[in-house]
Amino acid sequence: MSYYNDQNDYSKKRRPSFLSTLVIAVISAVIGGIIAVALIPSVYGNKQAAPMNRVIINGPGTTPTINTGSNDNFPVVQIAKAVGPAVVGIANFQSQGSLFGGGGLTEAGSGSGFIIDAQHGYIVTNNHVVTGAEKLVVSLADGRNLNAKLVGADDRTDLAVVQISDTSKLTATQEGDSTKLQVGEPVVAIGNPGGQEFARSVTTGVVSATNRILDIPGESSFNLIQTDAAINPGNSGGPLVNYQGQVIGINSAKNQEQGFEGMGFAIPISDALPTIEQLIAKGYASHAGLNVQIDPRYTAEYASQRGWPAGAYVSKVVLGGPAQRAGITAGDIITKINGKDIKSSLELTHELFKYKAGDKVTVTVFRNSKTLEMSVTLTEIKSQ
Repeated sequence: MSYYNDQNDYSKKRRPSFLSTLVIAVISAVIGGIIAVALIPSVYGNKQAAPMNRVIINGPGTTPTINTGSNDNFPVVQIAKAVGPAVVGIANFQSQGSLFGGGGLTEAGSGSGFIIDAQHGYIVTNNHVVTGAEKLVVSLADGRNLNAKLVGADDRTDLAVVQISDTSKLTATQEGDSTKLQVGEPVVAIGNPGGQEFARSVTTGVVSATNRILDIPGESSFNLIQTDAAINPGNSGGPLVNYQGQVIGINSAKNQEQGFEGMGFAIPISDALPTIEQLIAKGYASHAGLNVQIDPRYTAEYASQRGWPAGAYVSKVVLGGPAQRAGITAGDIITKINGKDIKSSLELTHELFKYKAGDKVTVTVFRNSKTLEMSVTLTEIKSQ
């Protein structure tokens, strides 16, 4: 790579007189001062306007204020101070047998969460953080450890809501608009990697990409946010925050393949809120479905070996369900929904998540070397 310097060589030019030099210096100083005043706000950062259509579940007066225009503190310091108190640890306790026949509850795992409603003590986290729990303990930033109850959980979206009864001195987060995220936008992840020992750890990075799809149950329903902010085991359920101190994602997964670093993924908050609101209001979430059972062992490689197309293999059809009424049978391979290619069971889940119960879709299936199209009215499937 070559480098260049565009500074002129004055050594061969006639030196200007002292008076003309002085005049030029004074004029330059004045112009430089004007330019400096104009540029200082953009160099050091004015406070950015908050999205006009942001969602605030808990109402005004409960969310942190971030002054990103202050020169006294780096913005991340202010974000950590404002949002950190709303981030919690969640310990999952389950029964474990002992050598002497006695049973007891031991901590089977832990994760993170954030307070979304301070008045009612509602906390958002991942479903995989609370799965199988017989007891949940929430640890707050002020040192309190409180028992929590599961309000609702949904394995199709990997989302869950828990609640604590002691709502004194709680701080809630402010939810932002993840649909307006831009690649390269700075973000902050806050959570408890490794449990309470490293509670409310703060990592920073940028939005590396949007609209990522992972073949992971739950996460496959969403177009995920990819970030290089460090996300480790225990961060699951914690918030991904923008520089206005607003939650724009729920940290849920990372790429742990050898040789890969800085590839974490978060559920976009704008996509998650409808499910969160259902869990709070009803204790369960509803999704559109076909009422079929899909065999996840049917892979593109397996299909290729038999000369079949990639898709979602139907292993069972619910009697009287919409799929059966439309003519779908066990053994069919679903290859498209409304013309959108389906290459795996998780892609089918991802596509169906875009619809509501009652919507009509055209399902394309492969059966006995033939391609068939069937009109199906999607039914409601409730989370367990």
